Amino acid sequence: MALIASFATFGVAYVARPFGAVFFGHLGDRIGRKNTLVLTLVLMGAATFLIGVLPDFNTAGYWAPALLVALRLMQGLSAGAETAGASALSTEEAPTGRRGFFASFAMSGISAGIVLASLAFLPVAAMSETDRLAWGWRIPFWLSVVVLIVAYLVRRSLDEPEVFEEKHDHGELVKLPFAKMFKTHPAQFFQVALMSFETVTNTFMQSFGLAYAVTVGVPASTMLWVSILGNVLAIGTQPLMAHLSDRFGRRPVFITGVLGSGIMIFVYFSVISTGNIPMIFLTSTLITAGTYAMSNAIYPAWFSELFNVKVRYSGMAIGLQIGILCAGFTPLLGTALVGADKANWGPAAWIVAASSILAVVGALWARETSKTPLRELGNPVR
Repeated sequence: MALIASFATFGVAYVARPFGAVFFGHLGDRIGRKNTLVLTLVLMGAATFLIGVLPDFNTAGYWAPALLVALRLMQGLSAGAETAGASALSTEEAPTGRRGFFASFAMSGISAGIVLASLAFLPVAAMSETDRLAWGWRIPFWLSVVVLIVAYLVRRSLDEPEVFEEKHDHGELVKLPFAKMFKTHPAQFFQVALMSFETVTNTFMQSFGLAYAVTVGVPASTMLWVSILGNVLAIGTQPLMAHLSDRFGRRPVFITGVLGSGIMIFVYFSVISTGNIPMIFLTSTLITAGTYAMSNAIYPAWFSELFNVKVRYSGMAIGLQIGILCAGFTPLLGTALVGADKANWGPAAWIVAASSILAVVGALWARETSKTPLRELGNPVR
């Protein structure tokens, strides 16, 4: 029950993501990608740091968990538009024929963030339980202020994409991008929503997989190193996979990756249940830096390319968060279905497999866009 409650707190931020996607997506399509990305960064950085200074239950009573949920909601609002903004800006600024490659660095950045987060928690995990629960858990949250400062300086130096500036200068931007997107791109919205279920794989591996491994006797520090290795390699393999999609098309690479993850997840949970650490490292790396990298690296460009520049930020942000919202609560569902039986990992694997099937359906439905000129993206098919 305590684990389920923890995953519920983890998942509550995902409830706020669609609202963040609507609000910041609107700003991104109205005032620009750069300014909106600065706003989402400040909101995320402030909320993360404040979690590290929250009072505990003994000091504040029920205000402590209430404030934690509120700050998680703030994080969710920000995250609802982060990936979409970075993807739209990268796609619009990329050289001809290399949109997938350039947009994939948004995903490599997330992998790098996971590595940094895991490294920051390793010394905390090594503390005595008393110190870790008393004050040690706060350290990674305090360190987030460093990331905030560096990222703020980088984002302030960005320029708006030329294709967006053209629409802005000619007064062609729409007043309500959210409504316009549903009117002009309803199919693309549902395609992105379905394909975004590919994120369930990573959510399960990073949260449920860690918790499940600990229950069968694998040390938490070992699983952190498993995550670090896979994501370090993914930083390099994701641009490679995206380059392949620039050459051979988004759809075949994306579908191959999603199906591969849906199959490999059964192997992953099976080896965790046996406690075989070398095989855990191998299977996790094959998914994180292999099959999952194939789909994960491609969606920033592909999802962005499905929408016209006037509604691109809103369309990608809102569509993406549908799948991610569901992904946020799948660890809770998996934990409830698996229960206390350490050998009963099947329901968790089937949740990932079912999510992969939904993503494949969306990919088969969506238009191939890798060779479409930038200024024709999102236009009706002639």
